[in-house]
Amino acid sequence: MTFHRFVALGDSFTEGVGDPDLTRPNGLRGWADRVAEVLAAGNDGFGYANLAIRGRKLDGVIAEQVPPAVALAPDLVTVYAGANDILRPQVDIDSIVERYDAALGDLAATGARLCVFTAYDPGGSAIFRPLRGRFAIYNEMVRWSADRHGATVVDYWRLRELRDPRFWDSDRLHMGPLGHQRIAIEVLDALEVPHDLSISALPELALGSRRDVWGENTAWARESLAPWIHRRLTGRSSGDTVSPKRPGLAPVG
Repeated sequence: MTFHRFVALGDSFTEGVGDPDLTRPNGLRGWADRVAEVLAAGNDGFGYANLAIRGRKLDGVIAEQVPPAVALAPDLVTVYAGANDILRPQVDIDSIVERYDAALGDLAATGARLCVFTAYDPGGSAIFRPLRGRFAIYNEMVRWSADRHGATVVDYWRLRELRDPRFWDSDRLHMGPLGHQRIAIEVLDALEVPHDLSISALPELALGSRRDVWGENTAWARESLAPWIHRRLTGRSSGDTVSPKRPGLAPVG
């Protein structure tokens, strides 16, 4: 299938955080850019918009991104939203997915192919493992909504190899370049789009001493985890001053 108008919605995962490229808007590449590059090859008139903004919760994605996406008359829409809600101290997952389902209905009404994601399995994370049940419930409800609207599901939960830290950014909260490449491959495969993307040999996994590991963990807690917790306690977001990196359909390149 050939797509001509691809619109990506979501949060930091779709914006491309963890995959830096200073030559691109917002200084990021990410899996959606990688998918767009494949879709654009030999496809005259192809346009790509990325409305995702880091830190956005579901209601922000719905209010700020769904109406502009509908107005762009896409033929392919990807949606990743809800994970930031699940990480809050209190969450009503049934209510979240009701709003998510209504938004998918609005997007499906455009006639676009919908591609949605389950959330990542945090079972391998000492920090987020206690929330694993929430993620599993949310994922089942995402699959239910996807079935209702004929959406393609990219099952992030089942990508077990992504527990390898070499796929992650140093902040341990976002995919790194190899992780974004792996997600791009999964999206293209789910859409049955031919491509030649692959994962090069993973770098050697460094095995430091106990002191080295302690130092790395301490630095990570200070530089990444503590600011993340502080933003949630104060109601702030890393995306408060960020704009969509591709607010309208435009050629890739």
